[in-house]
Amino acid sequence: MDIIIQPDAIVASAMAAQVMAALIKRKPDAVLGLATGSTPLEFYRQLIRLHREEGLDFSRVTTFNLDEYVGLKPDHPASYHAFMHKHLFNHLNIPHEHIHLPDGLASDIPAHCAAYEEAIREAGGIDLQVLGLGTNGHIAFNEPMSSRASRTRCMKLSPQTRKDNASFFEHEEEMPHHAITMGIGTIMEGRECLMLAFGERKAPAVAAMVEGPVSIHVPASVLQRHPGVKAFIDEPAAGLLKKPNAHLSFNKA
Repeated sequence: MDIIIQPDAIVASAMAAQVMAALIKRKPDAVLGLATGSTPLEFYRQLIRLHREEGLDFSRVTTFNLDEYVGLKPDHPASYHAFMHKHLFNHLNIPHEHIHLPDGLASDIPAHCAAYEEAIREAGGIDLQVLGLGTNGHIAFNEPMSSRASRTRCMKLSPQTRKDNASFFEHEEEMPHHAITMGIGTIMEGRECLMLAFGERKAPAVAAMVEGPVSIHVPASVLQRHPGVKAFIDEPAAGLLKKPNAHLSFNKA
């Protein structure tokens, strides 16, 4: 795992966006795994800038999102469908038919999850998976105790995750209890991973992910065993690393 520590989230996100841009230039039909939440917002702004100002072409790209809440309509303002279109898809030239998100209203969730896995396989697998990091160490919505072999499935959200994400809802009681998520096994099959983690609140999870043992209690720790992970973090998120220089692949800009 390569740890890239930058002064702030803006600089770190810009560097991460350049990694994705380089992949798309090298492989225009790249398959991208995408994340939601506040962490990747600057990253997505950088991708939009690269598209508008430097002509980065997304016309052959295919995307698969990590997760979606169960029970939310796509047009619900807190749904990940709405989030992705507002913050990314509406601003790029990705064909609509190349965009894939889990369906939180699927009548048969297990069948939908199996079909989602099959769609990823048919696309050739994910070339680059973008990840955020939960304060409890989750990746996507794979909560602590999730199996490392898990595939796309319905997951019950932990109280900590529901508390962390409640701010996206007008009323806290609207926050769903379940979500459809790619599994850890699915994520680990991505050829490369970009982890983004910013802010002091993420520092304990970053330290556990990078320097702790690989444990089902910290799902992100399994990324230590992935051969192609780049973690872009800011200085506050790196604050609890005991040996930060031992992990650096890029020094501060």
